[in-house]
Amino acid sequence: MTRDRIYLSPPHLGGTELDHIKEAFEANFIAPMGPQLAGFEQAFCDLTGFAHCVAVSSGTAAMHLALRLHGVGRGDVVIASTLTFIGSVTPATFLGADVHFVDCDRATWNMDPALLVEAIAEVEASGRRVGAVIPTDLYGQCADYDALRAICEPRAIPLIIDAAESVGATYKGRPSGRGGDAAIYSFNGNKIITTGGGGLLAGDDGEFIAEARRLSQQARDDAPHYEHSTIGYNYRMSNVAAAIGLGQLAMLERFVDRLREISAWYETALSDLPSVEFMPEAPYGRSNRWLTIMLMEPEVFGATPEDVRLALEAENIEARPVWKPMHLQPVFAGCTRTGGGVSEDLFRRGLCLPSGSALTETDLERIAAVIRGVAR
Repeated sequence: MTRDRIYLSPPHLGGTELDHIKEAFEANFIAPMGPQLAGFEQAFCDLTGFAHCVAVSSGTAAMHLALRLHGVGRGDVVIASTLTFIGSVTPATFLGADVHFVDCDRATWNMDPALLVEAIAEVEASGRRVGAVIPTDLYGQCADYDALRAICEPRAIPLIIDAAESVGATYKGRPSGRGGDAAIYSFNGNKIITTGGGGLLAGDDGEFIAEARRLSQQARDDAPHYEHSTIGYNYRMSNVAAAIGLGQLAMLERFVDRLREISAWYETALSDLPSVEFMPEAPYGRSNRWLTIMLMEPEVFGATPEDVRLALEAENIEARPVWKPMHLQPVFAGCTRTGGGVSEDLFRRGLCLPSGSALTETDLERIAAVIRGVAR
């Protein structure tokens, strides 16, 4: 008999999502805009401390708007974390820019500030302009915003935080994303909170966010008829999706606490296995532990991460490799980079374990038993 599937990071409904959806339906606000959307944007401003937010269809859409409004274009170079999901860097290519990838450090698994300095020098030495720097908050842990900003600000390089994975995390007591010129967030179905699919762009410049909002609505000009003086996009989040988000936001603190409990449980249960390590937590912040990452040295552990993944899959349990570094992706063959050895090592040794906030003790014991059965 097949046991129930344990997913990597499934949605976890908190109980009030249907109430907000019902309000939207009863008021006939099924169109893209409405009070739930406005409420969600304001609630996210309250959460992050940003003065302005615009909710859109995905984190990738948010990044596209951020880069365009910061003037990134053809011939520019965008410097980005190599250990990330592709959606945070493809918008640079939409605008005709090239991407230069920067390795992470071992202490945080996020963009290494020292390597960023080298990367900027290399790009500028080639006679090209750095259009923006995009550090990713990996697996729920904030990058070192202050160190990165100290590098970018004197050079007038926009710092756009990819906080897609770090909603609910903090950096030196500040909410995730609060440290750049703008920040983007994701509410994809596998994130710590979800709208079923969506994203958000946040910033303190009201004109910047107002123009992002206009561009996200096909860039319609202020006229009674449909007048367009620039190309825009169909990027707005729907009011119904935002209604889901309102219910999810109410549960965020509880979700973060539970994910941190799950991560600690794995460390206690599995750290005695040969060569096993877990993603460290940076001393400057509090990770949301969106996903728990286990590292192993195959020759010592007695199996590769893929062996462990397949063993879990045979028991109807989903796990996933660590992000494959962008500089190793076929689509970015020939790209420039600074460093790469740390991210390549984490990809070789890492495995993302099931980390849904609804996991039970029984689920965790079932997962751990499979891993223990594979270890030497």
